Amino acid sequence: MEKILIVDDSRIQAAKLKSILDSEYDITVAQTPEDGLSLASIGNFSLILLDVVMPGMDGFTLLKKLQEEIIGQSVPVILITSLTDEESEQKGLTLGAVDYITKPFRPLIVKARVDTHIKLYNYRKQVELQSRTDQLTGIANRWQHDRYSLIKWKEAVRLQVPFSICMFDIDHFKAFNDTFGHPAGDKVIAAVAQTISSRLQRSTDFVARYGGEEFVAFLVGDGSHKAFTYLQKIRQALEDRHIPHSPSVSEWVTMSIGGVTVIPQADSSYNAALKIADAMLYNAKEAGRNRVVWLDEKNRQLTEK
Repeated sequence: MEKILIVDDSRIQAAKLKSILDSEYDITVAQTPEDGLSLASIGNFSLILLDVVMPGMDGFTLLKKLQEEIIGQSVPVILITSLTDEESEQKGLTLGAVDYITKPFRPLIVKARVDTHIKLYNYRKQVELQSRTDQLTGIANRWQHDRYSLIKWKEAVRLQVPFSICMFDIDHFKAFNDTFGHPAGDKVIAAVAQTISSRLQRSTDFVARYGGEEFVAFLVGDGSHKAFTYLQKIRQALEDRHIPHSPSVSEWVTMSIGGVTVIPQADSSYNAALKIADAMLYNAKEAGRNRVVWLDEKNRQLTEK
């Protein structure tokens, strides 16, 4: 059931609005602007209904705070008002409200407007999810990696915690495609994505399909030796799936992994560290494939096998 937050200092008006909607939605009511801010920051709401006229902080000010500090433009806000002048309506829409509901409430109009904006919100969420997701594997795509990596890198700079970047490449993938065909190759790519993502389950772990048969992941907070050992287990997990490869090159499908662990600094960049991880991947392939090669915080190379 979709969740809606009502922010209205009038218990009577809030109760009326709740009674119109609570048969179809999960309704939470805040009686003060401060409570509204607090609830919006912790609740997963699909819509906020916000009274314009409230003591202390009016609805316009609260809307501005919500947009700047908590929800951005992601959650739609409908303003509740008895004001009918054009200037007030223009002000609310300019600040980011998606619609107005006027008092006294007309149940059919309230339901119609709420239903419309809930549907638009869910449609937009679905489109945004698809734009961030690799359609073949279901994990993040290159675009999402490029965006999210910079956010997490800045956090690591601020917190001064280890940041590990890993590059993965399926070994002899062209030979596999030539032997079994591209549909089988797609299944292998999906299997590798599942092997990696199922083992990177902490909230700070991230994995994306980087392109073709390449994947990239980063781990925040782990030192190099822990990350190196962890990635060896992931590499082994793929080999243990015993996916047959082209007999001319390998018995099973395997992958090579290169990585680096750094303590990000203000004058350093994620892309520079990513290039180092890619260089370690090249070293892993040159050393015979199906292995992990890592560069630790002191620029020492760790090599599996």
